[in-house]
Amino acid sequence: MASGALPVVWVIVLAVRRGLRRRRAAGVGGAEPPPPPHGGRPGLSGRRRLVKAVFDRLVAAAALVVLAPLLAAVAVAVRASGPGPALSRQRRVGRDGAEFTILRFRTTHRRAEARRVELTGDARGELFRVRRDPRVTPLGALLRRYSIDELPQLVNVLRGDMSLVGPRPPLPEEVARHGDGVRGRPALRPGMTGLWQVSGRPDLSWEESVRLDLRYVENWSLTLDLRILWRTWAAVARGAGAY
Repeated sequence: MASGALPVVWVIVLAVRRGLRRRRAAGVGGAEPPPPPHGGRPGLSGRRRLVKAVFDRLVAAAALVVLAPLLAAVAVAVRASGPGPALSRQRRVGRDGAEFTILRFRTTHRRAEARRVELTGDARGELFRVRRDPRVTPLGALLRRYSIDELPQLVNVLRGDMSLVGPRPPLPEEVARHGDGVRGRPALRPGMTGLWQVSGRPDLSWEESVRLDLRYVENWSLTLDLRILWRTWAAVARGAGAY
């Protein structure tokens, strides 16, 4: 399987190198290029969508193999930290409005969702994240700080529910409440990371995260994905905005 994947990887590498040369020649240096001069529905089709899908699955499969010992150790530690499963599951909205189950390592005590109502007054906007959340276990706080709790989403990428980079995967109630304001976001699969992740993480408002999602969808390129992945490592290492 590894030898069969080499030609595909080499084609992707060549495409990325050509893209970097074109972007340097055009003077584009940032991770957020200017918006395109045309309107219409943002998204990908044909070869570009295939390249992104192949890249996502190859990287996700390789990462799962390399990280298998870490994933197993974290799963055992989560189970030992208190009652409850190692993984938590939550419904999110993906491409074209289809719902899917997103996977994460469990970082909260049991019955955490029941306590969410009590904390609503401390939540900011639609992105329900609370600093010093009393529902989070000590181990869960560590996993969240370095985004280790999100590693099981590599399985979502391998299944085709998500991409490595893409729009933020919204909750169904967020889409129902702001459907008119998120038009264009479903044109790509949601990502494990994205412009929203490297530009403030949960410190962004709902409107700011939607704006970044639309900007990403309208300006997608494999080079942009690689730059966002690179910036994600730096943000995760600093624990910037993670709680």
